[in-house]
Order: sequence, then C-alpha cells, then structure tokens
Amino acid sequence: MTDPNGSRWRAGLVVGVSALLAACTTSPHPQARVVAPGARYVAMGSSFAAGPGVTSSADQPATRCARSTDNYAHLLARKLGLQLDDVSCSGATTAHILGPWDALPPQIDALTRDTGLVTITIGGNDVGYIGGLGSASCRSFAAPPSGTPGGRCPAPPQVLEADWAKLDTALRSIAAEVHRRAPAARLIFVDYVSVLPPVETCASVPLSRAEADTGRATARRLAALTARVAAETGSEVLKASDLSSAHTACSAEPWVNGFPLPGGPSFVPYHPNARGMAAIAEALGRQIQSRTT
Repeated sequence: MTDPNGSRWRAGLVVGVSALLAACTTSPHPQARVVAPGARYVAMGSSFAAGPGVTSSADQPATRCARSTDNYAHLLARKLGLQLDDVSCSGATTAHILGPWDALPPQIDALTRDTGLVTITIGGNDVGYIGGLGSASCRSFAAPPSGTPGGRCPAPPQVLEADWAKLDTALRSIAAEVHRRAPAARLIFVDYVSVLPPVETCASVPLSRAEADTGRATARRLAALTARVAAETGSEVLKASDLSSAHTACSAEPWVNGFPLPGGPSFVPYHPNARGMAAIAEALGRQIQSRTT
C-alpha cells in the first residue's frame, strides 16, 4: 500500500535540500566574499570619513569636502592594494549619500556592480552630534576662540525624536541601495570615534557635566543605531567607538582632537586625528582579512 502523503513529503524534502545546497554553493553571502587586491572600493560618509585637517588634501586643488590623503579609506586602500573612489564629504548627512548636495552628485552614485568593498561613516550630522559639542564648547568661553568660523559660536542644534526616526530609515535605505547597486560588495558601517571620556571632562573638553552627558548619550545612541541597522540589513559594522574608548580627547594618546583650535585652521576640533585614522584603517584591514580566510 502506497502512502501518497509520505511520497510527497519525501519529494519535497529532496527538493528543499537540493535548493539549500545549491544556494550554499553558488550564492555565498556577499559579506563572505574575498576583497582581493585590485578590487574597487567606494568610501562614503561625513567628515569623520573624509578626515579634514589630517595631513594633506587628497584632492588637488582642495575642495570643500576636505578629504585627506591619510583618512582611513586611503590608508586601507594602500594597505590592501584597492582601487579607491573616495566620495566622503565633510558636513554630509544621509541625505547627501542618497541625493545631490548643491553641485555634488549623490555619494551612492559612485557604486557600480563590480564594487567589492563599501565603507560608510554617517549619521552624526543628522542628529547634531559634533555640532552640539562644538557649539557648547565655543559658548563656554567669554569670547569665541580665535579661529572660530565667522567669529561667532554656532547655535546649538535642535534635535527631535523625529530626526532619530528619519536617521534610522535613511540608514536602512542606504544599506538597501548599496546591496542593490553593488550586490557583490561587502558593506561595512564604521561608527564614530569616541570623543568624550566615559565620565567627567578635561581641559580639552570645555563642557559642563550636563552638556558632556548629553554628548555621551548621543554618541551611545548613534553607535547602537548604526550597529542595529548593520545587523538587520546584512551588513557589517566596525565599532570605532569601542576601539577608541581609551583614546578620547582627554586621553594621554588621543585619537581625536579636543577644543578649541590650538593647531590653527588645519586643526579640526572633535574630529579624528592621524592616529585615529590609522587605527581605524588597521582594524578594517584585520576585519576584512579575518572574514575572508
């Protein structure tokens, strides 16, 4: 006596297993693919990716994006022998990755189907992270420090819960577009280097306790959001925030500048310095190689 239900079940099992094996052998997840020497690498993001004030300009003549020849993307490209297209730009928000910014095209337009690696540091400007620290620090002085752009302290940013919701949506849209336009690429979100120590402040961080706590809360929330979006969109994350936790602006060996402007116009407060960029590049190299061996 035959068992038609059992036969159908066994047939379905064979088909299901065959499909699974085929998927495993012919369609590896993009994040597991080798980033080989010569691969095309697109770097996107804001000033924490561009590296304003770090060594020399990568653009001749220099542009308002202030990309450094020694930002983490350039260092990584030289280390791994990658073909870099660095479209990061100081002041950028997620809107400038997905859409045009004055004469600049959307950063995401740099992607092609043969792109093998994408790194992105973005989101801080969407929620007033560094702008808030800079505004509060500037206003802590009786007069704006020498070198303050325009000679006036910037107004503190007004950030609402709606801005955080928009950032969540934008980060997910960016990840989806990267995976759609560059399906073979590994996408690594690089979060923001830690600026403030876990508690207290120091002379390099002229903030009140409340202002520093607000900055720390913003940094934690931004890092958590970036990590969550990366995990939920099949992307990777490099937690530069954790990597740099012992190298804040108050540390003996800081990876980020303090405030105000002791080095003149080329010294950008509350931004990664050359040591910070080098550390991120090293960590990215380790992450990429560990996931491909």
